[in-house]
Amino acid sequence: MRHFKLLLGLVIVLLYGGCQSDSRIKIIKMGHAQVTAHPVHNAMVYLAERLEEKSKGRIKVKVYPNQQLGTERELLELLQIGSLGMTKVSAASLEAFSPEISVLGLPFLFRDDQHIDRVLNGEIGTELLLSSEKFWLRGLCFYDAGKRSFYSKTKPIETPADLTGLKIRVQESKMAINMIRGMGGSPTPVAYGELYTALQQGIVDAAENNPPSFYNSRHYEVCKFYSIDEHTAIPDVVLVSTVVWDDLTAEEQQWLQEAADESAVYQAKLWKESVEESMREVEKAGVQISYPSKEPFLNQVQSVYDQVKKEQPQLAGLIERIQNTR
Repeated sequence: MRHFKLLLGLVIVLLYGGCQSDSRIKIIKMGHAQVTAHPVHNAMVYLAERLEEKSKGRIKVKVYPNQQLGTERELLELLQIGSLGMTKVSAASLEAFSPEISVLGLPFLFRDDQHIDRVLNGEIGTELLLSSEKFWLRGLCFYDAGKRSFYSKTKPIETPADLTGLKIRVQESKMAINMIRGMGGSPTPVAYGELYTALQQGIVDAAENNPPSFYNSRHYEVCKFYSIDEHTAIPDVVLVSTVVWDDLTAEEQQWLQEAADESAVYQAKLWKESVEESMREVEKAGVQISYPSKEPFLNQVQSVYDQVKKEQPQLAGLIERIQNTR
């Protein structure tokens, strides 16, 4: 009976943890996978502060970093049932819920930073943020997650040929898996929180990520080669459970959206500073940084585009719209 009561109590906490409210205050729980030093966490704290200010203390966001509440996949599932109010995940983690958003994982999709900004902060970006709403996941804004490049334990990755025979950690994303296969590597999905150990134990030989994540995860302690090929620029997405969103008044929804948009501007500033610091620190720690030509990698990934257009022809128009954005 005692164990039953404890279990029942835990269930009640989870059920009401998404958006708690009494007559005065609503509390929204927000979980994510990054460490507290990461610019994403600091941007979420800023979001919480701005929302509390806008609502005059009527709505508060409590942020749980470092996978305290689960992996990205688990956080998405908690959002769907309303047991968690908000989260931040990589756009790659949303592929199962939104085929449209999967195109952001295509290699070398964007020409430059200005192109990224015009797509994500324009009409296409709004469409993508709302594309997972039918799965109870409403996108509020994009966070800059930089550009992903390869890091490895044994040798620098200067050409696609250097990927041959290597087990490359990828996110649980079909697009990422197809990209690594197209380049000649062996894609191996591993949860982000388990990657340090996987690299140490040789479960994978290499991985790919942006500079702040490479640095803050301390993966540079294991991988001493960082090859800046910038093959993808997959953004993060700040999400709110539609269970929680629909429980807010129109005014409260506006406050939350405004706070999210303001946090995205703040996060972009933090991100730029973090990239510069991260590159300095990993080089100081003995990491060999190289800048290989992107052309050989670009030539290897046309098959990824062909496969997407063949298997999901409805996405061809969206890809063309993104590529033609000026």
